[in-house]
Amino acid sequence: MRLGVLDIGSNTGHLLVVDAHGGAAPLPAFSHKQALRLAEHLDERGAVTPAGIDALTEFCASAVRVADDKGCEDMLGFATSAVRDAVNSHEVLAHVKAVSGVDLEVLSGEDEARLTFLAVRRWFGWSAGRLAIFDIGGGSLEIAGGSDESPDVAWSLPLGAARLARTWFAGDRPDDETVRRLRREIRTEIARDAGNLLRPGPPDHAAATSKTFRSLARICGAAPSGDGALVPRVLERQTLAEWIPKLISLSADELAHLPGVSLSRTHQIVPGALVAEACMDIFDLPALEICPWALREGVILESLDQISVLGRS
Repeated sequence: MRLGVLDIGSNTGHLLVVDAHGGAAPLPAFSHKQALRLAEHLDERGAVTPAGIDALTEFCASAVRVADDKGCEDMLGFATSAVRDAVNSHEVLAHVKAVSGVDLEVLSGEDEARLTFLAVRRWFGWSAGRLAIFDIGGGSLEIAGGSDESPDVAWSLPLGAARLARTWFAGDRPDDETVRRLRREIRTEIARDAGNLLRPGPPDHAAATSKTFRSLARICGAAPSGDGALVPRVLERQTLAEWIPKLISLSADELAHLPGVSLSRTHQIVPGALVAEACMDIFDLPALEICPWALREGVILESLDQISVLGRS
């Protein structure tokens, strides 16, 4: 069957059209996306601004048209931390539904982590053993770990790259004191519940997903996306640690010329790098393998699993 998966993240709205059926990997057929930057369209109360609501609604309406044009039988729509945390979340969702017809499901942070874990587990398989995963989004960081398809532990922290950039970095380059304080806050936040993941022992395999991790891996020497999804990509802790002072010293224009960095995300690279390094330090991971599957694939896989169960009942 052909499905449309509408992912409203803190940075980007993304409709992924896939051909999928139970027992097979979802095959991407078409991609339609737009930079919404909802994490930055917030007023002083923490509400999505009218401009942000309009941009989101227009994108959802365009996603419906694209899904229809591409022959999708169904469209699964969900939103993550930017909408979830907004004080006017209900108003935003009601407006989107009334104007575009899209009924967005707001995922909890735990569900984000759980579904991302499912996707990563399916990608690497059972040979990965006890698996730990990390996902830096625009609004939040998701962490999960376990030995099965459902994680034993899964949680979300307000450490997304866009959120941190908006809160901490007002200028072009952060000063040393700002970086020091942010670094300490990130590590305190992650370490608070680190024992949940570490208590059963170190993971057999550690992986990362998301645009932020992919960009950092590319900066640190990983293969470009054009080489295909099956090429192994790794982000090494030592290499990232060596790059962070360089990243802090670069202007937005200079960051935009680095491999894997888009102009619209240059302001998120430094906070994202600090979060990534903290994850590897606190959980004592020398490297993270980059997984091309993430939350969208997890949503698809769980939906297909449910359809298969219903078909057998």
